Amino acid sequence: MTATAPATPSVRLTHRQIVTIMIGLMLGMFLAALDQTIVSTSIRTIADDLQGLQNQAWATTAYLITSTIVTPLYGKLSDIYGRKPFFITAISIFIVGSVLCTISTSMMELAAFRAIQGLGAGGLMSLALAIIGDIVPPRERARYQGYFLAVFGTSSVFGPVIGGFLAGQDTILGITGWRWVFLVNVPIALIALIVVTKTLHLKHHRLNHRIDWLGAVLLSIGLVPLLLVAEQGREWGWGSTGAIICYVIGVIGLAAFHAQEWRMGDEALLPLRMFLNRTVGVASAGGMLIGVAMFGGLASLPLYLQIVKGASPTEAGLQMLPMTLGIMTGSILSGQIISRTGRYRVFPIIGGAMLMLALFVFHFVSWDTPLWQTMIVMVFFGIGLGFNFQPLTLAVQNAVSRSQIGVATSTATFSRQIGGTIGTAVFLSVLFSTLPDKISSAMQSAAKTPDFQAALADPANAQVAEQLAKGASGTGVLQDSSFLTTLDPRLAVPFQQGFSDAMDLVFLLGAAVMVVGFLVLTRLPDVELRQGVPAEDQPTAPAPAH
Repeated sequence: MTATAPATPSVRLTHRQIVTIMIGLMLGMFLAALDQTIVSTSIRTIADDLQGLQNQAWATTAYLITSTIVTPLYGKLSDIYGRKPFFITAISIFIVGSVLCTISTSMMELAAFRAIQGLGAGGLMSLALAIIGDIVPPRERARYQGYFLAVFGTSSVFGPVIGGFLAGQDTILGITGWRWVFLVNVPIALIALIVVTKTLHLKHHRLNHRIDWLGAVLLSIGLVPLLLVAEQGREWGWGSTGAIICYVIGVIGLAAFHAQEWRMGDEALLPLRMFLNRTVGVASAGGMLIGVAMFGGLASLPLYLQIVKGASPTEAGLQMLPMTLGIMTGSILSGQIISRTGRYRVFPIIGGAMLMLALFVFHFVSWDTPLWQTMIVMVFFGIGLGFNFQPLTLAVQNAVSRSQIGVATSTATFSRQIGGTIGTAVFLSVLFSTLPDKISSAMQSAAKTPDFQAALADPANAQVAEQLAKGASGTGVLQDSSFLTTLDPRLAVPFQQGFSDAMDLVFLLGAAVMVVGFLVLTRLPDVELRQGVPAEDQPTAPAPAH
């Protein structure tokens, strides 16, 4: 039943060979990370063109659900059958999904095709990190994985810039501008596919394991309704009938999944015994809490830059560059030091403290805070993220056997994704539920100032003055904030101040979450990374030509 190893010599790959493989892996990861952000700034244009503004959230929700659900499945299956075929499969599915998204004719059709995209995206990031875990020893791995996190940080900033640019074009080469948001994935994915196919040669011994299909089904039953209500809860109402049905089904599904995973033991999709390992348990819990705080911050900051500071989506993306610089600096610096010392524990702890402090300082950012001061905080926020992403993945990979490195890596990614979903849903809900009151309060204070009174008396603002007199102060910005760009700056101040005040609460909650995260990360064991790759799992280099 066990497959024989390839008839090629088992030798350590050279740095050049590893870098060549990494190009394909980073392109795959870049696709997954970019697609999460490039769509966000273009979705309104897409929805308008497809005449489905009321359904725009489904395009994001469908992608999120499928990519999250399949992440642990990719990890488990790749442990059994090998990484390469599943990484190639993930890229191929992503290409098909991207092409289908390009030819969408309605929002619901786009949502269905985005779900297909998500089926591929779920394997791109976790398998890329797992493959590096296969071909590079843990200590050296720190050097290489830093570049992966730099790719993640870069895509998080350039995604909105690229998305805003493409969506702003009427046509490019005869194709509607927004369709290039998806079509641009195809050439990048094809290059990744060619590079991985030609360069990635892993010697894999097939493991005789049962596949936990029932666990996969129960996990889907548990997570799909909870992810659905997390994304749609603000619109439905958190206590609505639909939301309550989702809660009940989700809890029952997760309870059944938990029982199934204990029954399956080491054969489980997510082996629960693995979490009894202190390193895996602490790193997973810490990663989830960081995901909550990180995505809460990443969701709020672009809104602050666009609504309060008046930046376009493209400008907001460029103004987030300091955070990318911080992520790249933290990832590469921690990677270099870990590769020399073999010690990683200090970085998540320092990074957790930096995230906690940065979020707390963001709490003091007001509507008129100079942008350069906000950017300084962004740098430290980014360094905190860079100090955590890579070391936590390394810690998990180092703590498990080679046969579980795929499921361990996907678990780390899965935990962060779940945390991010929770953080985005909860923090945006807090933001928009408190926003009307904050704007009304700011409006009452501003109404007493001479500047505001003069602006209301200006004939050019007669229509706005009439709406404000009717009490329409804080509701319009919830549906469409674009009117602020044409509003008299004197009248815009209460809206900007109200949004900034509402955002302060979000960052304060994020800081509170990271207090817990920091305490969890201090429980991370101090374990030295292994230096060698076991002979039975070494990668294979092509045999020399004769």
